[in-house]
Amino acid sequence: MEKQEPVTIFPITKQPEYHWNNRVVLITEDEEVNFFYLKTLLKKTEARILRAKNGKEAVDIIAEYDGGIDLILMDINMPVMDGYEAMRIIKSKHPDLPIIAQTAYTLNNDRHKCLKAGFNDYIAKPINKVALFRMVDANLS
Repeated sequence: MEKQEPVTIFPITKQPEYHWNNRVVLITEDEEVNFFYLKTLLKKTEARILRAKNGKEAVDIIAEYDGGIDLILMDINMPVMDGYEAMRIIKSKHPDLPIIAQTAYTLNNDRHKCLKAGFNDYIAKPINKVALFRMVDANLS
């Protein structure tokens, strides 16, 4: 009879639950499937989700809600107005509003470029749920 190696059992760690029911998150995303994915992920948090399909819409929504948005997830590459321009306009009026860049561009210098431009944080697509939740939570605190 062959000797079997011992089996190591790792405990399953439960992911923390996030409750942002008193928070408003603006998702600025032109792609339907990407918006739906983010909305689905954030649904359990009970955050109120708004959507802008481009940077211009994001700027307009921020003006309409004047301080009522708690965080923005901002796609970088969008029609009409890109994420960089929208972020600059929004930050000029709301410098403390956290804006997280989300992009399919994943080179090392892309993260640096986003942070240097003024984004509070950066997450690469495809978006990892655990990383997203930690990032949003850190920026909402």
